[in-house]
Amino acid sequence: MLSRTQRDPAALPRLLLSLLALALLWPGIQLSELDLGVLLQADSQSEMGRFVAAFWPPAHDTAFLELLLQATLQTLAIATAGMALALLLAIPASLLASRALSLSAAARGGRPKALAQLLRWPVRGLLIFLRSVPEIVWALLFVRAVGLGPTAGVLAIAITYSGMLGKVYAEIYESVDQRPMHALLQSGSGRLTAFFYGILPNAAAELTSYTVYRWECAIRASVVMGFVGAGGLGQQIDLSLRMFAGGEVASMLLTFLLLVLLADQLSRLLRRRLA
Repeated sequence: MLSRTQRDPAALPRLLLSLLALALLWPGIQLSELDLGVLLQADSQSEMGRFVAAFWPPAHDTAFLELLLQATLQTLAIATAGMALALLLAIPASLLASRALSLSAAARGGRPKALAQLLRWPVRGLLIFLRSVPEIVWALLFVRAVGLGPTAGVLAIAITYSGMLGKVYAEIYESVDQRPMHALLQSGSGRLTAFFYGILPNAAAELTSYTVYRWECAIRASVVMGFVGAGGLGQQIDLSLRMFAGGEVASMLLTFLLLVLLADQLSRLLRRRLA
């Protein structure tokens, strides 16, 4: 039996929060109509077994591997080009949306100026709008505008991910140690100089890690958008599924797994270099 001094003072609040979470989770499960018992039924298991069995062995003939290589390179190109366009908007937007480079923030007890607030909040609102619409919705819109192909996927990723990157970049700027940047601003340095020498060295590892992670997400998103005609591996998976070519689908899924593993290793390497 623990004495009163040995008891965890946060045990009761944690217990109450856990009970509250469970109480909120139950209505969510009911609204989502989640029924895991369906997976245990004999009909469901046999149907899933037949579906998975059709994926083996993976297709590996020469003609298909050439098509797979082309689709993989196109998927990487869609994700990379989309991220590059997203960065062109996200970087300046994050600098405008963040309070880290505000001169009033550098002054002790300074209040944000009304003009800066008037500029900051519309930029934040734009970033919210850009990331609130799923990329597949943008892809459907651009498929109608520019036709089938990778262009729609590039534009959809660029718009959605610019909002995500801009928002997180702004938060990263504000989360690192602000004292070097404040010292530079108070000594008369320009805001960009203060950013490059006061904030960027401390935030580089986190910025790089999140950017590579978003590039990995862009690869996954480009695959999903392929189902609406945006090119890449997704479009080939859709065609193979329609032709009941499970072996081709298995090969493409394995290729996609390798792409994600490579992105993860790239993130680790860059973080180690910048640490």
